Amino acid sequence: MPIKMTADILTAAIEGFQAQKKRIDSRISEIKQLITGGRGEPAATAEAPKRRRRMSAAARKRIAEAQRKRWAEARKKSGAAVPAPAAKPKRRLSAAGRKRIIEATKKRWALVRAKAAAHLAARKKSARKKAAPAKAAAKPVKKTVGKQSEPAKVTEQSAVGAS
Repeated sequence: MPIKMTADILTAAIEGFQAQKKRIDSRISEIKQLITGGRGEPAATAEAPKRRRRMSAAARKRIAEAQRKRWAEARKKSGAAVPAPAAKPKRRLSAAGRKRIIEATKKRWALVRAKAAAHLAARKKSARKKAAPAKAAAKPVKKTVGKQSEPAKVTEQSAVGAS
């Protein structure tokens, strides 16, 4: 019958293996101590935090330059041409071009606003059409001012007839 692997079983297995690993690491350090006659260093554990080395900007620059030099050598050996960066003159926008762009932008925004206004007017118009029949269909309610209906009086005959 196969054993069902649950989270509890797997967690227990991990803990057991970690305990075995610690015992093995301590035995290894004892053996190393016997060999060297000095202090035995425990084996590095996976839980030890790794520190990242910081590099100065100058060091990064030196490394980048050396890598560029290596790539240039590799390209030279393979026969590929080293692409030289072409210095393109910076493009400038003329006053006339700027004016055309501004006019086109204003025209586009005017169309957008006109479309929005037309849409809003159409919505208001449809809302008025929907509201108009509702008002006509409503019947006026009679209001009686000052008069209140009196409760019906119970007479003997109505009381006897009801029973």
